[in-house]
Amino acid sequence: MKEKIKYITSRKSFHICMIIIIVAVILFVAGIMVLRYQVEGETNMPFDIEKITLISTSDGVDKNQEGEATNWAFDINQNNDIYIYIEKNDDYKKEEAIKSIVIDNLNVQKNKEIGTVKFYRPNTLETGGNFSNTEENEVQKVEYTGGMESDIKNLVISNQGGIILFRYANNNVAEFNSDVSTTDTITTNQLLKSANVNEEDLKSKLSFDLSITTEDGKEYKATISLDLPVEGVVQNGTASKEITNLDDIVFKRTKN
Repeated sequence: MKEKIKYITSRKSFHICMIIIIVAVILFVAGIMVLRYQVEGETNMPFDIEKITLISTSDGVDKNQEGEATNWAFDINQNNDIYIYIEKNDDYKKEEAIKSIVIDNLNVQKNKEIGTVKFYRPNTLETGGNFSNTEENEVQKVEYTGGMESDIKNLVISNQGGIILFRYANNNVAEFNSDVSTTDTITTNQLLKSANVNEEDLKSKLSFDLSITTEDGKEYKATISLDLPVEGVVQNGTASKEITNLDDIVFKRTKN
């Protein structure tokens, strides 16, 4: 029996078979690791997304010329403000700092082709709140740089984590015109409802890439998809949602 085993193991064909088996096992294990990475991505990043807050609102652009005060005349915009909270990963034991965070490849798929899609960075002016749908604030991508302290208006995030934000607006989704007396009032919260806008027609899916680059040159990228606007914006004028289950957001390293 020993002689037979010795004879088999000494043959060239046996060694070739063993090499093929070993290579197959290595390729199988490597394939499993690649597949797992594609599904799970980076499991120990220096920085993570803690949560995403969505705020859907409406506003009106007054179409009245000077001296015209006998009627309401508005172009209605439906706005969606996205707040992304970035936090330091306590399980990441090395010292690290954020160099930049970029939001790009912005894309919107609408239920119905109404309105005009625009993206805005935080408002550059000291007045007017966090956002203003003006030409100087319009962007195709938003890039925050890491700093000692966050400064939203200047697109700076603390290099140890903070908040980044941008606006996806669907401008001119409807018009509202009405003859009213001087005692009647209307608020921007009522505009979508008053214009009989169907919330189903406003629904869309926003997708974008978010890339985190650290000071040591590593870059992590994920694609994020959000269903907007938040339900109830037509009826209530303002609707918000906080997303804490982020299992479907998978970061992969694009630079080492």
